[in-house]
Amino acid sequence: MNTTPYLGQTTDLILGQEFLTWLWFRGATDGIFQDASGRPFSVSLEQRIVVQGGNGDHLETASVSGIDSELREARMGLTTGKKVTRALLRLERAPEEWRLTLRAEDFSCGSLRTPRIEADHAADPDALLLEKISLVEGCLELLDSLYLRFLDLRMDKGWPEEVKRLRQWMDA
Repeated sequence: MNTTPYLGQTTDLILGQEFLTWLWFRGATDGIFQDASGRPFSVSLEQRIVVQGGNGDHLETASVSGIDSELREARMGLTTGKKVTRALLRLERAPEEWRLTLRAEDFSCGSLRTPRIEADHAADPDALLLEKISLVEGCLELLDSLYLRFLDLRMDKGWPEEVKRLRQWMDA
Protein backbone atom coordinates (compact mmCIF):
# COMPACT_ATOMS: atom_id res chain seq x y z
CA MET A 1 0.00 0.00 0.00
CA ASN A 2 1.36 3.40 -0.99
CA THR A 3 1.30 5.84 1.93
CA THR A 4 2.93 8.71 0.06
CA PRO A 5 0.78 11.83 0.42
CA TYR A 6 -0.69 13.26 -2.74
CA LEU A 7 1.17 16.22 -4.16
CA GLY A 8 -1.13 18.96 -2.84
CA GLN A 9 -1.57 17.59 0.69
CA THR A 10 1.21 19.65 2.29
CA THR A 11 0.17 22.77 0.39
CA ASP A 12 -3.47 22.28 1.44
CA LEU A 13 -2.45 21.91 5.09
CA ILE A 14 -0.26 25.04 5.01
CA LEU A 15 -2.95 27.09 3.26
CA GLY A 16 -5.57 25.75 5.64
CA GLN A 17 -3.49 26.69 8.67
CA GLU A 18 -2.76 30.14 7.29
CA PHE A 19 -6.44 30.60 6.42
CA LEU A 20 -7.65 29.69 9.92
CA THR A 21 -4.96 31.85 11.54
CA TRP A 22 -5.92 34.77 9.29
CA LEU A 23 -9.62 34.24 10.07
CA TRP A 24 -8.87 34.33 13.78
CA PHE A 25 -6.91 37.56 13.36
CA ARG A 26 -9.54 39.21 11.15
CA GLY A 27 -12.38 38.04 13.37
CA ALA A 28 -10.66 39.51 16.42
CA THR A 29 -9.80 42.82 14.75
CA ASP A 30 -12.61 43.70 12.35
CA GLY A 31 -14.28 40.52 11.11
CA ILE A 32 -16.67 42.14 8.61
CA PHE A 33 -16.75 40.80 5.06
CA GLN A 34 -19.12 40.84 2.10
CA ASP A 35 -20.69 37.82 0.48
CA ALA A 36 -20.91 37.35 -3.30
CA SER A 37 -24.02 39.55 -3.48
CA GLY A 38 -22.42 42.35 -1.43
CA ARG A 39 -24.31 41.66 1.83
CA PRO A 40 -22.16 42.15 4.95
CA PHE A 41 -21.45 39.27 7.29
CA SER A 42 -19.12 38.70 10.21
CA VAL A 43 -16.86 35.88 11.24
CA SER A 44 -15.34 35.03 14.59
CA LEU A 45 -13.45 32.11 16.10
CA GLU A 46 -14.60 31.16 19.53
CA GLN A 47 -14.66 28.63 22.33
CA ARG A 48 -12.52 25.93 20.65
CA ILE A 49 -9.24 26.35 18.84
CA VAL A 50 -6.53 23.75 18.28
CA VAL A 51 -2.97 24.79 17.47
CA GLN A 52 -0.09 22.46 16.58
CA GLY A 53 3.62 22.83 16.10
CA GLY A 54 6.53 20.56 15.30
CA ASN A 55 6.27 17.18 13.59
CA GLY A 56 6.72 13.49 14.20
CA ASP A 57 7.72 12.69 17.78
CA HIS A 58 8.03 16.41 18.50
CA LEU A 59 4.46 17.32 17.58
CA GLU A 60 2.90 19.58 20.21
CA THR A 61 -0.81 20.29 20.33
CA ALA A 62 -2.71 22.83 22.42
CA SER A 63 -6.48 22.54 22.43
CA VAL A 64 -8.21 25.43 24.15
CA SER A 65 -11.91 25.49 24.84
CA GLY A 66 -14.41 26.99 27.18
CA ILE A 67 -17.22 29.47 27.25
CA ASP A 68 -16.01 33.06 27.02
CA SER A 69 -12.43 31.83 26.91
CA GLU A 70 -9.99 34.43 25.70
CA LEU A 71 -7.99 31.61 24.12
CA ARG A 72 -4.73 33.02 25.54
CA GLU A 73 -2.93 29.67 25.49
CA ALA A 74 -3.74 29.09 21.83
CA ARG A 75 -2.77 32.66 20.93
CA MET A 76 0.50 32.26 22.82
CA GLY A 77 1.06 29.08 20.82
CA LEU A 78 0.97 31.17 17.65
CA THR A 79 3.88 33.26 18.93
CA THR A 80 5.92 30.08 19.42
CA GLY A 81 5.33 28.91 15.85
CA LYS A 82 2.26 26.75 16.29
CA LYS A 83 -0.43 26.91 13.61
CA VAL A 84 -4.22 26.77 13.89
CA THR A 85 -5.36 23.32 12.77
CA ARG A 86 -9.01 23.35 13.84
CA ALA A 87 -11.40 26.03 15.03
CA LEU A 88 -15.01 26.68 15.89
CA LEU A 89 -16.32 29.42 13.60
CA ARG A 90 -19.36 31.61 13.98
CA LEU A 91 -20.67 33.22 10.80
CA GLU A 92 -23.39 35.86 11.09
CA ARG A 93 -25.38 37.45 8.29
CA ALA A 94 -28.37 39.22 9.79
CA PRO A 95 -30.62 37.65 10.89
CA GLU A 96 -28.89 34.27 10.38
CA GLU A 97 -26.08 32.62 12.33
CA TRP A 98 -24.08 29.46 11.62
CA ARG A 99 -21.56 27.62 13.80
CA LEU A 100 -19.18 25.00 12.51
CA THR A 101 -15.83 23.41 13.16
CA LEU A 102 -13.37 23.83 10.29
CA ARG A 103 -10.25 21.66 9.91
CA ALA A 104 -7.14 23.07 8.23
CA GLU A 105 -5.86 19.82 6.76
CA ASP A 106 -8.79 19.15 4.45
CA PHE A 107 -11.17 22.11 4.91
CA SER A 108 -13.82 19.74 6.23
CA CYS A 109 -16.76 21.15 8.14
CA GLY A 110 -18.04 19.42 11.23
CA SER A 111 -20.77 20.08 13.75
CA LEU A 112 -22.52 22.53 11.44
CA ARG A 113 -25.39 24.28 13.17
CA THR A 114 -27.57 26.26 10.84
CA PRO A 115 -30.04 28.97 11.81
CA ARG A 116 -33.16 27.56 13.41
CA ILE A 117 -36.01 26.74 11.09
CA GLU A 118 -39.44 27.70 12.35
CA ALA A 119 -41.31 24.46 11.80
CA ASP A 120 -44.93 24.83 10.80
CA HIS A 121 -46.76 21.63 11.67
CA ALA A 122 -48.90 21.95 8.55
CA ALA A 123 -45.88 22.60 6.34
CA ASP A 124 -44.73 20.19 3.71
CA PRO A 125 -41.85 18.06 5.14
CA ASP A 126 -39.99 18.47 1.85
CA ALA A 127 -40.10 22.24 2.29
CA LEU A 128 -38.35 21.93 5.66
CA LEU A 129 -35.65 19.74 4.13
CA LEU A 130 -35.16 22.13 1.23
CA GLU A 131 -34.91 25.08 3.60
CA LYS A 132 -32.26 23.24 5.64
CA ILE A 133 -30.31 22.46 2.47
CA SER A 134 -30.53 26.11 1.48
CA LEU A 135 -29.11 27.15 4.87
CA VAL A 136 -26.20 24.70 4.52
CA GLU A 137 -25.52 26.10 1.03
CA GLY A 138 -25.61 29.63 2.48
CA CYS A 139 -22.92 28.70 5.00
CA LEU A 140 -20.74 27.15 2.29
CA GLU A 141 -21.14 30.27 0.15
CA LEU A 142 -19.90 32.42 3.05
CA LEU A 143 -16.92 30.10 3.56
CA ASP A 144 -16.16 30.26 -0.17
CA SER A 145 -16.22 34.06 -0.12
CA LEU A 146 -13.91 34.11 2.91
CA TYR A 147 -11.45 31.73 1.26
CA LEU A 148 -11.53 33.68 -2.00
CA ARG A 149 -10.82 36.90 -0.07
CA PHE A 150 -7.93 35.16 1.73
CA LEU A 151 -6.44 33.81 -1.51
CA ASP A 152 -6.75 37.20 -3.24
CA LEU A 153 -4.90 38.80 -0.35
CA ARG A 154 -2.40 35.93 -0.03
CA MET A 155 -1.39 36.25 -3.69
CA ASP A 156 -1.29 40.05 -3.57
CA LYS A 157 1.79 42.13 -2.87
CA GLY A 158 -0.06 43.47 0.20
CA TRP A 159 0.32 40.11 1.99
CA PRO A 160 3.56 41.07 3.83
CA GLU A 161 1.75 44.08 5.36
CA GLU A 162 -1.14 41.83 6.45
CA VAL A 163 1.36 39.44 8.06
CA LYS A 164 2.92 42.39 9.88
CA ARG A 165 -0.49 43.38 11.30
CA LEU A 166 -1.17 39.75 12.23
CA ARG A 167 2.13 39.54 14.14
CA GLN A 168 1.33 42.75 16.00
CA TRP A 169 -2.04 41.25 16.97
CA MET A 170 -0.35 38.04 18.16
CA ASP A 171 2.10 40.00 20.30
CA ALA A 172 -0.56 42.25 21.86
